[in-house]
Amino acid sequence: MAKILFVMTGADHWTLSSNVKRHTGFWADEFATPYRVFTEAGHEVVVATPGGVKPPVDLASLAPVPNGGEEGARKVAETIKNATPLDNPVPLGDVRSADYDVVFYPGGHGPMEDLAVNKDSAALLVDTLHSGKPLALVCHGPAAILATAADGPSPFAGYLLTAFSDAEERLGGLADQARWLLEDRLIELGADYHSGEPFAPFLQADRNLHTGQNPASAGPLAVAVLGVL
Repeated sequence: MAKILFVMTGADHWTLSSNVKRHTGFWADEFATPYRVFTEAGHEVVVATPGGVKPPVDLASLAPVPNGGEEGARKVAETIKNATPLDNPVPLGDVRSADYDVVFYPGGHGPMEDLAVNKDSAALLVDTLHSGKPLALVCHGPAAILATAADGPSPFAGYLLTAFSDAEERLGGLADQARWLLEDRLIELGADYHSGEPFAPFLQADRNLHTGQNPASAGPLAVAVLGVL
């Protein structure tokens, strides 16, 4: 049995360029589907957040439309309700990468607010990258990689990866309101960024780094991680 750490946002808002705080959090299915994939395979999941706060869910991600209908929405909501690790998160500053076999970052716009500038998360990312253990990030989760360049070049520079694309942000209607866009910042960091069709599953893997572009990529990303455990 593997011990899998989900690093999740503690932010319930995303500050836009107008300084308006838009409600957000983690995207429901980017937690729920990987959580089911890992736990149904017999693995243990632990959740960590900045300060150990309970991760807030983006309420928009619980609606029927992003979950393929009412039944999908009910399944996601039930998974989140019954996922006890969400109720007892570990403070991110107390995490030791050596204690986990996999580190997984779900997305949602929340990581754009807190994990993108969090030093504890940055240290964990660098340690996990260097350890050779599977490191997986999906959608806006790769925003956390930006914090690894706070004091100099990022060790993720040159790595092949994907994340929520500028095109998807535009189609979602938020690109013009954002202070910065994730694809742009990852390219500036030096990552070898690639994307697929908007909102379709798309994965990239480079050594022990595994990334997924969008919510539709969360389940396939978890399955890919299982394949290398």
